[in-house]
Amino acid sequence: MHRISDEQRRIRLGRRHRLAPSTRGDDPVEAADAVVALHATDAATVFLSACARLSTPGIEAVEQALYDDVRLVRLLSMRRTLFAVSAEVAPYVEASTAHAIAVKERSTLLAHLEEDGGGLDARWLAEAEETVLAALVRGGPATGTQLSADVPALRTKITVFPGKKYETVQGVATRVLRVLAADGRIRRDRPRGSWTSSQFRWTAGRTWPAVDAAEARAELARRWLLAYGPATEADLKWWTGWSLGHVRTALTAVAAEKVGLDGGATGYVAPGDLGPDVAPEPWAALLPGLDPSAMAWADRGFHIDAEHRSALFDRSVNIGPTVWWNGRIIGGWAQRGEVVWRLLTDAGREATAAVETEASRLADWVGDARITPRFRTPLERELSA
Repeated sequence: MHRISDEQRRIRLGRRHRLAPSTRGDDPVEAADAVVALHATDAATVFLSACARLSTPGIEAVEQALYDDVRLVRLLSMRRTLFAVSAEVAPYVEASTAHAIAVKERSTLLAHLEEDGGGLDARWLAEAEETVLAALVRGGPATGTQLSADVPALRTKITVFPGKKYETVQGVATRVLRVLAADGRIRRDRPRGSWTSSQFRWTAGRTWPAVDAAEARAELARRWLLAYGPATEADLKWWTGWSLGHVRTALTAVAAEKVGLDGGATGYVAPGDLGPDVAPEPWAALLPGLDPSAMAWADRGFHIDAEHRSALFDRSVNIGPTVWWNGRIIGGWAQRGEVVWRLLTDAGREATAAVETEASRLADWVGDARITPRFRTPLERELSA
């Protein structure tokens, strides 16, 4: 069996994820495709992750891709998490992952309506959804608050978990909009405020070409292997949230090739992807919390030392902002009026100089914007204090 070392994996990461200077491009959509999907739980993460992979980073290019050209779209998908993917990848993500989540979201809301006992049912929900869509067509993009003012059904309140200790009364607006978004009937448009805001306006969505679910899983697995391979079954299962059966079927469908990894694990690569990657020039990067280059594997031991995990991850294993050198995480960064960073590993003078250059580059395009990750980690909290 062919063997790929941890060092070779780090070389692949720098080149394929477009983090080395010579591999960066000018299109944020191509930057997203290089890593299949950008985490979008934090609004700022999409911009930070994309711009780290652009030769000339800038807010305007990402906003144009998200809101004007709509070549980059946010979908509730892998692991029930919000991601931004290209319009080319979206049909495969929708069919392989997002559709099943949408079905579950609708089922959950209908169960809450039934438990409430107020006579609200699937017919009521369908009428409410159509009224929301008509309001968006009539008035254009709107926030949840604006839609609630325009659509009386969204001002309805229900009792959730009646009879239990955690019984509570909630409005249905957020839940109805979430179901519509999961179905792709509405999408997140420009936020209220700056690019770091998560208070989005909503606008009409779009219908993606129909793709067979098994075919979609195979295509998504193929793209993921090209970006992150070699990787294990457990890695792909973690990233997608699929069952182990679906993972194995998808790997078989794309004729993934087995390879040996350091530590004795069995990994997989896309067909014909066994050749060595040529190492790019030395590179540094400052990546945001939840960046895919840090989060895409269940086992991240090949690019982060175990003793640094407690500083860089929160209790739910979400990673914070990281500093990279040649495919290895060597520290973290934060904002406190300026971009500040700390190395947890002494990587030498060349690395320190490169990190300083990247920190300056980041500060230049971020400007006065304030970035606070949703998932705070010990080192990020300490640096930003």
